[in-house]
Amino acid sequence: MESCMNQNFGGVKPKHSSEEALRRWRQLCGVVKNPKRRFRFTANLSTRSEAAAMKKSNQDKLRVAVLVSKAAIQFIHGVTLPSEYCVPEEVKAAGFQICPDELGSIVEGHDVKKLKIHGGVDGIADKLSTSIDNGLIASEDKMMCRQEIYGINKFTESPVRSFWVFLWEALQDTTLIILAVCAFVSLIVGVSAEGWPKGSHDGVGIAASILLVVFVTATSDYRQSLQFKDLDNEKKKISVQVTRDGFRQKISIYDILPGDIVHLAIGDQVPADGLFISGFSLLIDESSLTGESEPVVVNSDNPFILSGTKVRDGSCKMLVTTVGMRTQWGKLMETLSEGGDDETPLQVKLNGVATIIGKIGLFFAVVTFAVLAEGLITHKIQDGLYLSWSIDDALELLDYFAIAVTIVVVAVPEGLPLAVTLSLAFAMKKMMNDKALVRHLAACETMGSATSICSDKTGTLTTNYMTVVKACICGNIKEASDHEEVRNFTQIPDNVIKILLESIFNNTSGEVALNQDRKYEILGTPTETALLEFGLSLGGDFQAVRQESNLVKVEPFNSVKKRMGVVLQIPGGGYRAHCKGASEIILDACSNVLDPAGSVVPLDEVTVGHLKSTIDTFADEALRTLCLAYMEIDKSFSADEQIPVDGYTCIGIVGIKDPVRPGVKESVALCRSAGITVRMVTGDNINTAKAIARECGILTDDGVAIEGPDFRKKSLEEMNQLIPKLQVMARSSPLDKHTLVKHLQTMFNEVVAVTGDGTNDAPALHEADIGLAMGIAGTEVAKESADVIILDDNFSTIATVAKWGRSVYINIQKFVQFQLTVNVVALVVNFSSACLTGHAPLTAVQLLWVNMIMDTLGALALATEPLNDELMKRAPVGREDNFISNAMWRNIFGQAFYQFIVIWYLQTEGKELFQLVGPDSDLTLNTLIFNSFVFCQVFNEINSREIEKIDVLQGILENYVFVSVITCTVIFQFIIVQFLGDFADTTPLTLSEWVVSVLIGFLSMPIAAAIKMIPVDSKEAGGVFCWPSQDGDAIVFSQSLITRPHISYWKWRLGQFPHSRKHPKRLHSKVDGYRNLTSNEHQAPLLTLGRTSVTSQLRSQQHSTASAFTG
Repeated sequence: MESCMNQNFGGVKPKHSSEEALRRWRQLCGVVKNPKRRFRFTANLSTRSEAAAMKKSNQDKLRVAVLVSKAAIQFIHGVTLPSEYCVPEEVKAAGFQICPDELGSIVEGHDVKKLKIHGGVDGIADKLSTSIDNGLIASEDKMMCRQEIYGINKFTESPVRSFWVFLWEALQDTTLIILAVCAFVSLIVGVSAEGWPKGSHDGVGIAASILLVVFVTATSDYRQSLQFKDLDNEKKKISVQVTRDGFRQKISIYDILPGDIVHLAIGDQVPADGLFISGFSLLIDESSLTGESEPVVVNSDNPFILSGTKVRDGSCKMLVTTVGMRTQWGKLMETLSEGGDDETPLQVKLNGVATIIGKIGLFFAVVTFAVLAEGLITHKIQDGLYLSWSIDDALELLDYFAIAVTIVVVAVPEGLPLAVTLSLAFAMKKMMNDKALVRHLAACETMGSATSICSDKTGTLTTNYMTVVKACICGNIKEASDHEEVRNFTQIPDNVIKILLESIFNNTSGEVALNQDRKYEILGTPTETALLEFGLSLGGDFQAVRQESNLVKVEPFNSVKKRMGVVLQIPGGGYRAHCKGASEIILDACSNVLDPAGSVVPLDEVTVGHLKSTIDTFADEALRTLCLAYMEIDKSFSADEQIPVDGYTCIGIVGIKDPVRPGVKESVALCRSAGITVRMVTGDNINTAKAIARECGILTDDGVAIEGPDFRKKSLEEMNQLIPKLQVMARSSPLDKHTLVKHLQTMFNEVVAVTGDGTNDAPALHEADIGLAMGIAGTEVAKESADVIILDDNFSTIATVAKWGRSVYINIQKFVQFQLTVNVVALVVNFSSACLTGHAPLTAVQLLWVNMIMDTLGALALATEPLNDELMKRAPVGREDNFISNAMWRNIFGQAFYQFIVIWYLQTEGKELFQLVGPDSDLTLNTLIFNSFVFCQVFNEINSREIEKIDVLQGILENYVFVSVITCTVIFQFIIVQFLGDFADTTPLTLSEWVVSVLIGFLSMPIAAAIKMIPVDSKEAGGVFCWPSQDGDAIVFSQSLITRPHISYWKWRLGQFPHSRKHPKRLHSKVDGYRNLTSNEHQAPLLTLGRTSVTSQLRSQQHSTASAFTG
C-alpha cells in the first residue's frame, strides 16, 4: 500500500507543489462518497488560474501605464495644464475636492498628467483635507464621513458558512443517500405489510441513524471551520505606523483611510495605494501584484506606490489615496482567498489510503450482496417458489442491499483525510495559545520531521531588549549602564559629544516622536532604540540636532553591507557623511580617529590594535558592538552619488547588552535530546556569537564557529566536512544562510527549520522546509515568506512548535491505526459471515453506529491528544519514512485477528456458550455480537493511544475530549441495546451478558500489549536495532538515523544498557562495526555515535552497519 501511495499520491510536497501534482491525485480518487466534504480543505485550482491571469493583466496594464507616464512627463514638463475635472456634489458636501475614482485612476494608471492637474502630491493632500506634516484629524464624525466617500481598507471575503451549509454538505454523501432511499422503501413496504408502527421500525431506524451521523459530522466540520476562521483573522493582524493628529501611532492596516500619512520602511508591505511624499533610496517590489521581479525606483518623479507591493529597500512617507476593493490588490486578494491553501502531503496520502481501501470495500460489498442474494434465490429455487416473491422476500433483499451499502459506508475511510484537518486545526489553535501562528497547514506536519534548526541570535535567543552598557570614545572605555554614569562623561570634549550626537540622531532609522499622551517616545528597532536612548542620556535633543542640518542622502542598513550611512548638509554649505555598523567593517573604513583631546589624528597600528582589542573585549562579554564614524565631504557632492566607503574618522565603539532569554538553554538541550541540531546564524561579531552560543548551550567543545566570508570561500568538499560540525556562523549574509539551508537539505537530507526577521531572509525562509518568521522584530516580507510566525520571538516557542509537529504526526497515526482496524474487521466479519452462513451479523443501523464511532468520534478522540514530554524523546520522523509503519500494521492485523476470532466464535458457538434457546435466540446472539464488537472498538481506541508503548493509560484523564468521547460512546451503546431494540435490531441483555461483552472488549488490551512485544523490522528505516534501558523502555534507533548528521547528538551512557558495565567489550564490538565511518572516536564511559558526512562509503555500508548493531 505504501509503495502504491508513494507512486500515485507522493508528488505533493509540503511546499511549492506543482499544479500538475495537485491535479493528478484528485483524478486518482475514484471512490469518493462525498466530494464536497472530502475536498473541502484542498486548493481551488481553477480560482488560482484566474488569479494568475489577473496578475498577468496587471503586469500588462502597469507596463503600459509606466510608458505613458514617462511620455507624459516629457510632454508636460514646465507646461501649465488646464483642469477639466468636476467634483461630484456628494464629495463636495462631505468637504473633499476629489472623488475616489479619480484618485484610483491617478495612482493605478500612473497618470502624471492628472496628478499635475490636481497640484501634485500637495494638491491631492489639500483636496483630501489632510496635512502632509500632521496627518488626518481623527475625530469620529470626520472619519465616518471619509469612510462613506472613499470606503474602508478591507477586501471582500467569502462569507462565513452557517451550520446548515455543513449539514447540507454532510447529507450529500452518496452512500447515505442510497441508504436513505432504502430506508424510505423499507418504511413504505413495512407499513403496507405490517402496519404502523411495527412495520416502520427498520426504515425509521436507518433514517434516524443517518440523521445522527449527519448531525455529528456537520457539528465537527462546523467547529473546524470556525477554528480556521479564527486563525485566518490572526494572520491578518498587521499594523503600520501613521501620523494622525500630529503624532506617530501604530494602527491596523484595516483602519487606514485616504488622507492618512503612512511611514514605510524596508520589509514593509504597502497597505494601500498612495503617493510618495518624501524618503530615501526607495525600491518597491511589485512581483506580488504583477509578477515582475525587478524592483521599481520610487521618488518624486515616479511617486506612485501600489497596495500589496513590498519595500525592498529604503524608507518613505506615503499619502494614502485608494483603499480596499478599489485597488488592484483588493480585487486580486478576493480571487486568491477563494483559491485556498495547498493540501498537505498527509492529507493527500490519506486520501490515497481512503481511495485504495474504498475500492477494496466496494468489491467486498458487491460480493457480499451477491452471496446473500444468491442464498435467498437458491432457497427459493429449492422450495420451488422462485417465481413467487412476497413482500417479506423483497424486504429481505432490500436488507441485503442496505447491508452491502453500509459495508461501503464503513469500509471507505472517508474520515482519514479529515482527521488530518481536525488534528491540524486543533494543533494550530493550541500553537496559537503557545505564541506560534501557523500560516501554512503543511508546516505542522513538517515540523515533526525537523532535524536541524538554523536560528537567529538577536531577539530569538536573546531578549531583544538592548541597552548601551559600554562605550569607547576618544580611546577611553566608559561604563554606560545607567543614566548617571553616562552624564558623567566629563572627560570627553564638547566637540566630540556634538559630533557623536549628530551621528546618533541623524544616522538612524529610528525616531523620537510625540505619542498619544503627548510624551516623547523612542520608535525603531531595538538597536536603534538603544543608541537613541544613549544619545538622550548624554543630554542630546533629538529634534534640535535634526533641525541643525539637512538630510541629503540615506543608505539604509542591510544585512549584506552591514552598515548604514547618511550625508548631511551642515550650516555653512559643507557636507558631512556619517556611517555606523559592524565594528570591524567600519573600523577598516577609517583612516583617522578622535584622540582624547577631540582632535582628528591618523590611525596608527597601536590605536588600531587598541580598538580591535576593545571590540574583542566587548564581544567576549557577549555585547553587540557598533562602530560610529564620520567624514567631511566636498561641497560638490550630489545626492545621486554613492556615500563614500572609506576615509572616515572613528568617533567611537559602543557595546550593547542583549541578555539571553530565560529558558533558551533548556529548550536547546530539549531539541538536542530529540535529535534536532540547533545552529546559530547571526550577523554579529564572531566573539559575541560564540559567547552567546556557549551561554545557550549551542556551541560545544567539538563544535565549529565560522564567519560568513570564510564560509563562502569553502569548496564543496570542504563544506561536506565542515557543515556537520558547524554550530555558529557569525557575520553571515542572507545568502550564507540560504547556502547553508540548501547544503543541509541536499547533501545531508536534513529537514531544516530556519528563523528570519529581515527582508533579505525571505529567500532562506522560502527555501527551508519550515520558515519561522519573528512576529515582533520580523518585517512583513519575512512573515509573508514564512510558514510559521513566532509571535513572541522566543526560541522556546520554536521548541514547542517542534513538539506540536510531532504530536500532529503521531496523533494522526494513532487514528489511522484505529480506523483501519475497524475497516478490516467490519469487512472480514460481514463478508465471511455472508459467504459461510448466508446472513450478516451486523445490520445497517449497527454498522452506521460503528462508522460514527470510528470516523467522527474516533478522530475527535485520537487526533486531539495533547502534548506530552515523551514526544521529544523520539527521533525525528524521517523524510522518507512510511506513514503507516510496520508497527502499525502489526497492531492493526493483531487486533483484527483477535476481533475476528471472537466474533466468529460467538457466531458459531455463542448459543451454546450463553445457553440461548427460543425464538429470540438469534436476535440475542446478534445483539451480543454487536455489543462485543463495539466494546472491542472502545478498548482498541484506548490501545491506539500508544503505537509502541505498552502503558496506554498514562495521562488519559488529562485528555478531557478522549474521556468524553469514550464515555458518550458507552452511554449511547447502552441506550441502543437496552431501549432502541425495535429500531437497531437489538434486544436488552442481562447483566451477565453485559459483563461478558465488556470483558471481551477489555481482553483486547492485554492482547494489544502482547502484540506490541512482537519485534518488527522497520523496512522504511532500513533496519531497526534497539536495547532496552534500565527504566524498561526500549531505546530504538534506525539505520536512517545513522545517515543523518544530527545522530552525533544522540549520546548514550554505558550505564543505560543492560550488563554494559559487566561486558563493555561486547558493547564496544557492536559499535566497532560503525567505528570506521565516524569522525569521533567512541570513548568510555560516554559513548558517542559520531557525526559523519553522508558519503558514498556510508551509503554503501548502510546495510552492514545496521547488521552490526542488530547482531
